Amino acid sequence: MLDTVAVAASDPDREQPWADLGLKADEYERIREILGRRPTSSELAMYSVMWSEHCSYKSSKVHLKQFSEIPQETPIGPMLAGIGENAGVIDIGQGYAVSFKVESHNHPSYVEPYQGAATGVGGIVRDIIAMGARPVAVMDPLRFGPLDAPDTHRVLPGIVAGVGGYGNCLGLPNIGGEAVFDETYLGNPLVNALCVGVLRHEDLHLAKASGVGNQVVLYGARTGGDGIGGVSVLASETFSEDGPAKRPSVQVGDPFMEKLLIECTLEIFAAGLVAGIQDLGGAGLSCATSELASAGDGGMRVDLDRVPLRDSRLAPEEILMSESQERMMAVVEPGDVEAFLAICAKWEVDAVVIGEVTDTGRLEIDWHGERVVDVPPRSVAHDGPTYHRPLARPAAQDALQADAAEALPRPSSGAELEDTLLRLAASPNLCDKSWITDQYDRYVQGNTVLAQPSDSGMVRVDEETHLGVAVSTDCNGRFARLDPYEGARLALAESYRNVATGGAQPLAISDCLNFGSPEDPGVMWQFAEACRGLKDGCLELGVPVTGGNVSLYNQTGDTAILPTPVVAVLGVIDDVRRRTPSAWSAAGETIVLLGETREELSGSEWAHVVHGHLGGRPPRVDLAAEKALASLLRAAGPERGLLTAAHDLSDGGLAQALVEAGLRHMVGAEVDLASVAGGDAFLALFAESAGRVLVTVADDDRDALLALAADHGVPAAAIGRTGGDSLVVANGEDALFATPLLEVRSRWMATLPAALA
Repeated sequence: MLDTVAVAASDPDREQPWADLGLKADEYERIREILGRRPTSSELAMYSVMWSEHCSYKSSKVHLKQFSEIPQETPIGPMLAGIGENAGVIDIGQGYAVSFKVESHNHPSYVEPYQGAATGVGGIVRDIIAMGARPVAVMDPLRFGPLDAPDTHRVLPGIVAGVGGYGNCLGLPNIGGEAVFDETYLGNPLVNALCVGVLRHEDLHLAKASGVGNQVVLYGARTGGDGIGGVSVLASETFSEDGPAKRPSVQVGDPFMEKLLIECTLEIFAAGLVAGIQDLGGAGLSCATSELASAGDGGMRVDLDRVPLRDSRLAPEEILMSESQERMMAVVEPGDVEAFLAICAKWEVDAVVIGEVTDTGRLEIDWHGERVVDVPPRSVAHDGPTYHRPLARPAAQDALQADAAEALPRPSSGAELEDTLLRLAASPNLCDKSWITDQYDRYVQGNTVLAQPSDSGMVRVDEETHLGVAVSTDCNGRFARLDPYEGARLALAESYRNVATGGAQPLAISDCLNFGSPEDPGVMWQFAEACRGLKDGCLELGVPVTGGNVSLYNQTGDTAILPTPVVAVLGVIDDVRRRTPSAWSAAGETIVLLGETREELSGSEWAHVVHGHLGGRPPRVDLAAEKALASLLRAAGPERGLLTAAHDLSDGGLAQALVEAGLRHMVGAEVDLASVAGGDAFLALFAESAGRVLVTVADDDRDALLALAADHGVPAAAIGRTGGDSLVVANGEDALFATPLLEVRSRWMATLPAALA
């Protein structure tokens, strides 16, 4: 056998393109120290992608490790799989478990919007499959630049089409997400994708290559030249201001192949033919081989020339770096290989044995008789660089927090308040998002119980017992900019609250931490503070972090995005038939506001839309109050059946909650604000204090709800009644305005179609 490794040892001074591959000088020298020689070109390719920011978390892992301080159990039992696996898995009762995770595909979606977003969905779905779960739903938290910006018009339609096209072809309902607009996302749209899967406890699978002599099988799509370097390179550096480039690095998705891969993999699991499994996502074969070997018995030998190719011209290093989609790698006992390949053939999925598990402690890869890789697999997969990046509270932070929105001019008359309500309802962040969500299938599979525009998505897990799960994703980047510690806690609180409004018990979180360049000490301070906020928040709420994703370098030139720590909360509900809808549908019911409204306007939609202002401190977070509120919502909802609707108050405050709850079924409301915020009508309508929910009850249940709220220590005030065809607002004896729902709906629905037509 020709030995390229030996050749590498014999000419240590050969120049190599380590800088072109994104490695730093000290990282390259560290690789040489590990190997005791210069790397081969294939080894250099592997280390470059696996030690990238996206794959190694080299700037973030010193801060992420604090999540291990959180007890690894949910309110109903221990986690079955957590951080370090492809996705988290939690027990939801009745022998069922749920796997869920949220990840980013930001930079690829800027370069090639449709394929970047589509393959983001495909990648997160394969993470769920790899845990042994059947995917049952997806969600898509999205962030864009200003709605009127030309580049937003370039990326938004393609991203939405990519999310919808891939998910719809897979037959997965899209049950929620967000679409937020801010100037800092111009040039750096955020495409975060979440998937939820269901499995029985005994079906759990982990990513490890154990059992000497077991065979390594690569199956799924052929490997091509698309996606070479892919997200591992694109997500590990900032973009220039010259616009999109690097299109060959963006993967190309095939959802029909992925659908075959899902069914094929689940049948293989059911047949008990897998000893270990890993999806091929970021870093492709470099990741799958090194991570499987590192987590197993420590050794693997691979014949790279057995890998099925779409392009026969690919060099071995290109094959190792390719992030072509719809591929999986399994470890199979020799006696099961024939049955494994037969199932793949049944589903018309290419499958080939490319190697075997060894006890050498080395990852050895051959290419047409040459040894091109001989490395300790852990050095590739887990022992990459660890950076303690400098961090510093930005010098401008004090001035930013001192510039409070509470000092801005406010509307006072009824006409001014009405105009503000209508203006906010039509603003890009609060307007109707059906132009986006109508491109997604929400009800395929027939188990969707709640979907957008509800506060959370909910799916039925068991058709006999009606066990279900609810999921929400949330983050207000403006709050995180004002105070990243509190902003992360506010994101957690809002997502937790949204799950509870539907009647589910929040159990666990996954996070997608989107920030600017880690080489900026101010950005690293934001990141560290957000991680600390999430950790403290999870400890207080009693929910673990099951896993997630870090996306850095979301920055164009000197402009970083708003710090955007997206938090996904998953909860369980025993019977989805007893869920609480997000909007009232009948007249003559009592409207009750739960929670306390304070003078909290900084970072609000009112300050953003009306004044173009960002400054001050975000709303105060009281997680003990959030827990009490969530407990009340479950007790008053599924347990006692008192609630006919429950809608979270967040962006836009009470005014927007009234708009959304009224427009859903075109049933109006009459409300009196005298008992809210000390009778300050403006604060009552537009303050964005946390820990608040608007609920409705039948008149006969009003006193029972108020008594139950008192028992839970939750402030509650009856503020009006449903009915009519207008939104009628008064403040004691003062009639402020009466706005027809048709007018509100006209403005609320017009914004996106007018901008994107």
